Amino acid sequence: MKKTFFIAFDFTVFSFFVNEIDVGSVFFSHIRGNFRKGKRLLSGSPRGVCLNFSFYGIRHFTYFRFEENLRFVSAVPVVAYRPSAPAGTVRIFLKGRGMNPSDAIRQDPPPGARLVRFRGDTLRFTLALAAAVPGTAWIRTNIGHAAVARRAIIAAVDKNTPPLGTDWFDIPLRPVDSRRFAVALPLAETGHFEAKGYFLPAGEKAPLWPAGANTSINVGPAGAASANIIYNAFVRQFGPNRDGRQTQNDTETACIRMLDQKGCTVIPRSGTFRDLIAQLDFILGRLGCRFVHLLPVSPTPTTYGRMGRFGSPYAALHFTGIDPALAVFDFKATPLEQFIELVDAVHARRAGLILDIAVNSTGWAASLHETHPRWLVRDVAGEIRSPGAWGVVWRDLASLDYTCRDLWRYIASVFLTWCRRGVDGFRCDAGYMIPLPAWTYIIARVREEFPDAVFLLEGLGGSIAVTRDLLNRANFNWAYSELFQNDDREQISRYLPETFDISEQDGLAVHYAETHDNNRLAARSQTYAAMRTALCALCSCRGGFGFANGVEWFADAKIDVHEARPLNWGSPVNQVDAIRRLNILLRFHPAFAGEAHVRLVTRGEGNFLALARVCRPSGKTLIVVVNLDDLHPVRAAWERQAGGHPEPDIDLLSGKEMPVDFMASVSSCPLSPGQVLCLTADKKDLAIFDQPADLSFDPDCLLTQKKRAKVLDVLNHWRGIGDVSDIDMTRAADRLVQDPVAFCRSCNPESDEHRIVFWRWPQDLRRQVTVPAGHFLLVRAADPLRGALLDGEEENERVTACEESLPAQNKGHFILFAPSAVPSAPARRTLRLSVYGKEGVRHEAAPLLFLGDPKRRALPARYRRRDLLLTGHLFLTANGRGGMCRADVRWGVLNSRYDALLAANLNPDCPDDRRVMFTRCRAWIVYQAYSQEVCLDSLDFFRREDGAGIWNFRIPTGQGGSIDLRITVRMIAGENAVRLAFERLGASPGRGMLDDAEPVQLILRPDIEDRSFHDTTKAYSGPEAAWPAATHPGQASFVFAPAPERKLTVRISEGRFVREPQWQYMVHRSADAERGQDPASDLWSPGYFTSFLSGGETVFLSACANDASTETAASVPRTGEKLRPTLEESLSDSLCAFLVKRGSLLSVIAGYPWFLDWGRDSLIFARGLIGIGLHREAKAILRLFGGLEDRGTLPNMISGKRTENRTTVDASLWFLAALADLTASEKSNAFLDTISGGRSLRDIALSVGRFYIAGTPGGVRMDPASNLIYSPACFTWMDTNHPACTPRQGYCIEIQALWHKALVFLSGLDPEGRAGWAGLASGVAQSLAKLFALETGYLADCLTAAPGEPAACARPDAALRPNQLLALTLDAVTDRPTGKAVLDACQLLLVPGAIRSLTDEPDGAPSGAYRGRYIGDEDTSRKPAYHNGTAWTWLFPAYCEAYAKVYGEKGKAAARSWLAGSLELLRDGCVGHIPEILDGDYPHTQRGCDAQAWGLSEWLRVWTLLKADGSRNFRAGAAGKED
Repeated sequence: MKKTFFIAFDFTVFSFFVNEIDVGSVFFSHIRGNFRKGKRLLSGSPRGVCLNFSFYGIRHFTYFRFEENLRFVSAVPVVAYRPSAPAGTVRIFLKGRGMNPSDAIRQDPPPGARLVRFRGDTLRFTLALAAAVPGTAWIRTNIGHAAVARRAIIAAVDKNTPPLGTDWFDIPLRPVDSRRFAVALPLAETGHFEAKGYFLPAGEKAPLWPAGANTSINVGPAGAASANIIYNAFVRQFGPNRDGRQTQNDTETACIRMLDQKGCTVIPRSGTFRDLIAQLDFILGRLGCRFVHLLPVSPTPTTYGRMGRFGSPYAALHFTGIDPALAVFDFKATPLEQFIELVDAVHARRAGLILDIAVNSTGWAASLHETHPRWLVRDVAGEIRSPGAWGVVWRDLASLDYTCRDLWRYIASVFLTWCRRGVDGFRCDAGYMIPLPAWTYIIARVREEFPDAVFLLEGLGGSIAVTRDLLNRANFNWAYSELFQNDDREQISRYLPETFDISEQDGLAVHYAETHDNNRLAARSQTYAAMRTALCALCSCRGGFGFANGVEWFADAKIDVHEARPLNWGSPVNQVDAIRRLNILLRFHPAFAGEAHVRLVTRGEGNFLALARVCRPSGKTLIVVVNLDDLHPVRAAWERQAGGHPEPDIDLLSGKEMPVDFMASVSSCPLSPGQVLCLTADKKDLAIFDQPADLSFDPDCLLTQKKRAKVLDVLNHWRGIGDVSDIDMTRAADRLVQDPVAFCRSCNPESDEHRIVFWRWPQDLRRQVTVPAGHFLLVRAADPLRGALLDGEEENERVTACEESLPAQNKGHFILFAPSAVPSAPARRTLRLSVYGKEGVRHEAAPLLFLGDPKRRALPARYRRRDLLLTGHLFLTANGRGGMCRADVRWGVLNSRYDALLAANLNPDCPDDRRVMFTRCRAWIVYQAYSQEVCLDSLDFFRREDGAGIWNFRIPTGQGGSIDLRITVRMIAGENAVRLAFERLGASPGRGMLDDAEPVQLILRPDIEDRSFHDTTKAYSGPEAAWPAATHPGQASFVFAPAPERKLTVRISEGRFVREPQWQYMVHRSADAERGQDPASDLWSPGYFTSFLSGGETVFLSACANDASTETAASVPRTGEKLRPTLEESLSDSLCAFLVKRGSLLSVIAGYPWFLDWGRDSLIFARGLIGIGLHREAKAILRLFGGLEDRGTLPNMISGKRTENRTTVDASLWFLAALADLTASEKSNAFLDTISGGRSLRDIALSVGRFYIAGTPGGVRMDPASNLIYSPACFTWMDTNHPACTPRQGYCIEIQALWHKALVFLSGLDPEGRAGWAGLASGVAQSLAKLFALETGYLADCLTAAPGEPAACARPDAALRPNQLLALTLDAVTDRPTGKAVLDACQLLLVPGAIRSLTDEPDGAPSGAYRGRYIGDEDTSRKPAYHNGTAWTWLFPAYCEAYAKVYGEKGKAAARSWLAGSLELLRDGCVGHIPEILDGDYPHTQRGCDAQAWGLSEWLRVWTLLKADGSRNFRAGAAGKED
């Protein structure tokens, strides 16, 4: 039965009147009976009502939700009906008046409250219900989304886009009990935020909100949470007359007066930035100030519009300029550089610099008057207005018109410019004169890049309401207090509480004891000056206390901004020690820290003031008592503190016990004229003054705040914005500075990755560090530092993050940059650092590469001309038999002796020495005698497709016309032939194209040679005489036959050949010059081909060596551009260039342009083929090398058919590794029965194992005690010899890893010897753990030993090299802590797409061994660098593979991101290929072979592996947290 009833409810008398019911007489009687008996049926209030009733024996609690007009209310039952009870839903409709349902919900902090907090704080919100109701509680807020809010503010001005509240999100509150909910939100960002809680009853869609407005939270920088002590410096006053002892004689005075009368400008020398720097140890060290506030430093009018002797600093001629009068005339440092010296000097003392800027106006004749005259405010008569206040008009100033929004953008750029120069904050003079929307935009724009920038509002001429609005809504941090304008008790007692309120709700009210706007305190009396100084300090909130230069010296000459009056500097009568003592209190006493409550407790009569300062957490209390009268004594009285606490009677300012009388409710004490007391009951407080002489360091409270802020950065990254009530912030802050890496690892909820990229000062200045998506950047240095991340170039540069270092607990300092948004493509950014060492400040910039989303991977579809101007690009294609075509993409450019359109391999059976025969083809388009060369200048784009290179040119033809010419270069598979197609594309309408029917003349001039590809051509050595005679022209071709066994035939499909011999001498090849080789070579051209092209027509030019085919028909497809291939398709196509025929089998060209087939490289390449599923090709390679096995050895290098070079320890082991991979991939050993060289591959594999145990002819053998393999010198892949730069004689780490894999594989091949092989493998693993582990945590690269010396007696080589990664990838080392240590160590070797062969750390490399540049002479420069710092591409994927093995499936995302860093190499250099090596030092120029086989194959193998399901992780795939 459906149950519905209506109830009329009179909320004034709490009575029910049932006017309709259909629920059965039992229920009706029950309600009526209970009511008549006087039982309470209601809980709550007349504004929010809950009804309790029983229904069929079940207690029900129903919550009624009301609309605002109370006309309709729905009820939600909390307890469901019993199964035996009739089913149905109760709906109750009520009528009433005077009710508000929000009264049933209470929020703390209450709605409408305004709070000031700081980065590093947490803010607890609670929501309490009047009675228990099922449902969930939420807080709706934009906390944690400051960037989104700022972007909305900026877009509203820049793009006229209305803000739509996209920064607001709902965060759940956790239930505390049945009625209360709570959440602790992290305040990790600066800015203005709002929040409000609501309750959502179960089953309802409409939330219940507490009454009132949003709660507002203004979050300031962590470094401004306390001890905000400001020294106001006027640089002019720090000149030679700062002590006031320099006076003018009568002659000088008369001379100046005469010049003044004649209208001359006379400006004496004043103080400079360097003069102020000389006093910083006093200001920041001795006095203990934390900020230096400079009056404006911009150029001022020196002629017309100048007021006073010097002119007003507020009359700026250029907002970003520097007044040269404030700098020393020094050709080593500009005025701006000298200003930055001051910034550095302030920062080196752990202080901040605040710059005064008056952006409401300019000086007369400012630069803006010329560039933007419409920004000036003019009256109806056209006169420029001048601002003013207090009845004074400043006639040297011109007001700016802030109705112009483009002015807002300009002013924002002004502030940003100063921030980039190192300024930490700004005093905004007369800021109230600029409208709130303008400030909101300006501050949002600045905070977008510099979120910790402090904005100090000078609003002395405006109303308090405007000040509070600018603090709260525009997000100013601080505002000038007007305490200095209030004199007696009545005025101060009326004013101070409002400053306390402002400081708690809107922003910090800073008490300046003295400014340039008021008279000197000491002009009245020194007693008065000392009293007012102490009053401002001791009444401050969060240490917001400032004073002008000279206050400490009792200077009595008012600061006149138009002059440079003395400061009384060095006066023996001063308050230097008194101010230091005040500042120590502000810095270190908890009653002056953030969580202090301040209130007036003055009692009795007299001109004095008393206030109590209570530290909320500890209850520690100070009583400040001030005699405001500097002439008469007074007996001050104040309210005694409740709670029975000890009464304060020890004066912290004098250190003496005071004669305090304690009465029932009042305490009192006599005060002499102007006397100030700061009373404590705890004698231990006096110990606070036991500070070092130099106070230029962060007090503990600030340091803790900064650490907490960084903790929240880490937590927010991993957890998002949510409840942090479970975090012990104090303990977390300590753990952070103790070990940032361990802390980040512990915060990762996904796995035990720390996701940190390491950056070391100063070593990594010469390394481009790659930062994968989602990774922190940890910058470490021995000294304090500041760092910023910059994106963009030069003028478009913007700061994406800026940080100040934290001291590490053990030693040194660090900056931890939180992960940034993932770029769509790899983004080059700059790490800009300022390091404050004992020997001075160093400013450096280091390159970074932030990696994009690896899912967005592809090679460029086209390379535009602008792309080719930045870096060199090459096109490579091959014929499958050792020949190649290698061309610079800048058509016609020759950069290396290896550039050739046809470098033929004339041996028909196997790869052999290449012969350069067709070097390049120069081309011209001629129309109506107008000739245009086909070159980079007219290139539209280049692309690669199906092994061919395609160039598209837009060729001018004169008179505004042009044609599109496409050149396609393709090498013919299996032949020493190359074909070039020259296609004139059809004209596109409306693009100024020459009509298709109009033919143009195509001229092609081949440049040819006959030389080994390692040599150069010198015409004088014989070719100049011999080659013309060896050239035989034909009608449409020529034959070049320089030797009986060699000839080159070049033929055109349509056209004719014109004999016109030409030599080009000394053609410079810049790459050869860099390599220390002869860069000059000569070129022979026997003539040119000419043909005519109409729109849509194609002409083919073919060149072939010896008897290759010269057929040209249909050799280039005429189809349109294909769909963009996937990355895998592109690279698989590139991979085929390395496969070459060797007889009936396959071998591998190790690298183009100069390598042939090498054993080690071929077998590593075979592993890559297996990894991507090309088993047929891999088997052909394995069969070839299996047949070459001899007594356990394989060829190191094959030259033609010569295989005697077997100086390698690892080629045979890579052979076994490839066999192991193949059988595992096929899940079958069938291939091992294949016969190769008369034996099965199984027998060959066992032969390798047995000879490695017994010893090979070359000296490779197993140490029987450790089961490790001994390698002779220069037998590993690091085999540089003659001179031997990396001998690595002994037991090398990667050889043991390969040997372990081989033994495991052999144990599965040899049923009879399985136990023996397995036992050897176990012994290798044990020896690795025992003998290779270093104290550093990573593994020794080699155990250096003499022949016959056992491994146990060998000497560990602690040089940090990447070979140890193979111990992880080949499963020889499976201990996770060791794996993590190896990864962390080897991360320091990474550069984009490659890994250094040796660390540049002094402790991790032999002295002087590291070489960061692979250039110069081979024996003295390149060989020593080859394996001692040069970065290698083939081993780089091993780092990514090892990462995935150590961290399991969860680590694959990071591993893929690391690996995607190689995409930059694939896009640059040889297009679609990976080079052999890079310079170890930035800019990591590509060196060595342009296209290296194992670099590409390993990249593809690991990329494929990381895409596959994770089943090969470390130790059975354990990827979770460590125990």
